[in-house]
Amino acid sequence: MDPSHSSRIAAIVPCHNEAASVAKVVADLQAAVPGIVVYVYDNRSTDDTAERAREAGAIVRQEHTKGKGNVVRRAFADIEADIYLMIDGDDTYEASAAPLMIKTLLEGPYDHVLGVREQDEGASAYRAGHEAGNRVLNGVVGQVFGENVEDMLSGFRVFSRRFVKSFPAVSREFEIETELTVHSLHLRVPQTAVPVGFRDRPAGSESKLRTYHDGFKILALIIGLARHERPVAFYGLFGTLSWLVSIILTVPIVIEFTRSHAVPRFPTLFLAFTLLLLGSLAWTAGLILDGIRRSRHEAARLVYLRYTAAGAEESRPMRVGGNGGDAGFGEALR
Repeated sequence: MDPSHSSRIAAIVPCHNEAASVAKVVADLQAAVPGIVVYVYDNRSTDDTAERAREAGAIVRQEHTKGKGNVVRRAFADIEADIYLMIDGDDTYEASAAPLMIKTLLEGPYDHVLGVREQDEGASAYRAGHEAGNRVLNGVVGQVFGENVEDMLSGFRVFSRRFVKSFPAVSREFEIETELTVHSLHLRVPQTAVPVGFRDRPAGSESKLRTYHDGFKILALIIGLARHERPVAFYGLFGTLSWLVSIILTVPIVIEFTRSHAVPRFPTLFLAFTLLLLGSLAWTAGLILDGIRRSRHEAARLVYLRYTAAGAEESRPMRVGGNGGDAGFGEALR
């Protein structure tokens, strides 16, 4: 039996003031994936986003803490499903790609299928600088984590249950896509990418992205993740630089001492030894944190392994009690 026939599929649609587009997103998902349950998380909207989504047939929930990361954190904790689809509520992604992405996830089987944006001909969905910035961030993450990243900031993804339930979700805002990408990299989960159409927003819909503000936040997150996920390289870089500066400062003093048997620059010598000590401490911190990182990864891996691959009949843990949030899961893909 095709496992997609019995898989429970949930769509998560984060929304903030998307009244102009949310109903179409919900309708497109329901048409593309029969039986899918669409959860629209209204994130402090001031328009009638919730009413439009409810009228279109979505389950509407409220997340009062502002930020897409907070929405994803809440949704991943609340919703029980076998397959999770995440898509923005601004109608810029082609929802018709959902069946292929879900099929790809099941046939892999994969734990993460990324929708790589391909802008429709004549469209201008990428704001000025966003495409270039996305490429730069992809390259930075690829260098830091040693893996090729195609579209780190894409908001259209499909996940297995074991990916979702092992994901810590600590980001608050638009950095959540970066955290999702890094989670898949450090757990080394099976994943792939599928091209998806990307188009302009509908009339009356405005982007919530702030180019520089959100870009710097994402860059700060990458630096923080590099510190957590590559502590030896991160702290080792500072330690090595401290050692080099210490050596540069010390060599002239040693040369002078061999000539005159005197140390004329005690403050410089003190600074050199301080930098030598700081460099040694940085390397020590990196090695200790690397051991902690390994323990964290092992713990996350054990949580991940509690669930079998997407589509497997035994992938569903035994339920202890009912959950109203699960009601309404119908037939999945045909």
